[in-house]
Formats: sequence, C-alpha cells, structure tokens
Amino acid sequence: MRRVTLACTLLLPLVTAGCGGDIQNLLAPTPDPVIVTETFTGTLTRNGATSHSFPINFSSGGDVTAVLKTVTPDDTTVVGFSLGTYNGTACQSVIANDRATVLASLLGRATSTGTLCVRIYDVGTLVEPQDYEIEVTHP
Repeated sequence: MRRVTLACTLLLPLVTAGCGGDIQNLLAPTPDPVIVTETFTGTLTRNGATSHSFPINFSSGGDVTAVLKTVTPDDTTVVGFSLGTYNGTACQSVIANDRATVLASLLGRATSTGTLCVRIYDVGTLVEPQDYEIEVTHP
C-alpha cells in the first residue's frame, strides 16, 4: 500500500504540470461580441427593391435580427423582407418573408465574419411609394 501511495505522490505533480496550461486555456472565458444596432431608411417604389449591407466583425458570428420598424404613409402595406448574404453586388436571400408588415422580424445566425444584407421589396401590393425604416442588430 505504501508503494502505491508513494507512486501517486510522485506522479501527481508530473501529470498536473503537463496539463496545467492546456486546462487553463480551455477554461479561459470567450469574449462576448460587441452588439451593433444599425438603422436603414429609404423609399420603396412600385416594383422596386432596396438592399442594405452590414458587416459581421466577430469571428464566431452571432445572432442577427432585422425588424421592419416603419412603413409610411400606409403602415398596413405588405412588402417582401429578407435577410441574406452580400457578395459585393447583390443580396442573396437566405431568410425571407414575402408578406411582411410593420414590426415583422427576421432572426438568423452568422457563423463567422463576413457581410450580410437586409432587403425590402415590393411584392405587387404597392400603389404609391412608401418610406421605410429597418433596424438590424448584429455582432
């Protein structure tokens, strides 16, 4: 029994010394992303569409929320509203609501850095131009 105790006493410092740094790195807290809120405004015309791009600067990505805050002068207007990826030229929709009204929201998750976009478009319901405001929250 004494040999087992002696062997454990001698091996314990070697085992903990070999793993100490790795365990501390695994337990180190991951920094939280800085959350940014951006507001985009414009005028949507009949048969028109507008895209607004925004960067994801946190390497691990995070939640992205887009809310259609206002449409005026007719706040009951139905429009298309989407969230997607921006390639430098166009907004490729990933999540879309083709029947969005004021306070409609889209929730997505970015998995890394990059450029995303939010898009508003006429789905054939506009009779006159509508001003809009979109709020996007992202890392």
